[in-house]
Amino acid sequence: MKIENIITDRLILRGFTREDAGFAISIWNDPEMGEYLADPALEEEKIDPEYRKEIEGLGEDEECCYLISEDRQTGERIGTCSFIPSEEGKVYDIAYCVHKSHWRQGYATEMISGMVEYARGQGAERITVKVDRENVASNGVLRKLGFRIAADGKYKKRGTDRECPDYIYELILL
Repeated sequence: MKIENIITDRLILRGFTREDAGFAISIWNDPEMGEYLADPALEEEKIDPEYRKEIEGLGEDEECCYLISEDRQTGERIGTCSFIPSEEGKVYDIAYCVHKSHWRQGYATEMISGMVEYARGQGAERITVKVDRENVASNGVLRKLGFRIAADGKYKKRGTDRECPDYIYELILL
């Protein structure tokens, strides 16, 4: 799913390209940065070629809009984010992660805010986000932005039997 760029004060959220796969894999599969994500921690040489090919094609996904956040001034990649509109565009489920070299600088807040405003402009009525219960930073960011816990859930680390408890947050836009 492709959209026009989302512009925030410091960031451009732009469409995911094949060339972004290495950056995304470096975050999602890193033991520290990916601790609370569904992707398992894998060393570069253990990345399955099929997995890499899948990541390279994310920009062409028809249902999910995968984005890369970049610094507006330098073009440096800051993180990844995505959203899936459902219920005829009334609900947007978003996800995000920030490279650890940019943690604690307000980028997650800015990425989420940009996606919320985009969704609002598209007529969305509600935003949902799933966050690992132990991810103190993300839980704090969402509460700061006015999200409330709507339900408990769990997710499974890809390629493992490990189940992780999460919260499903929501923000009502009406």
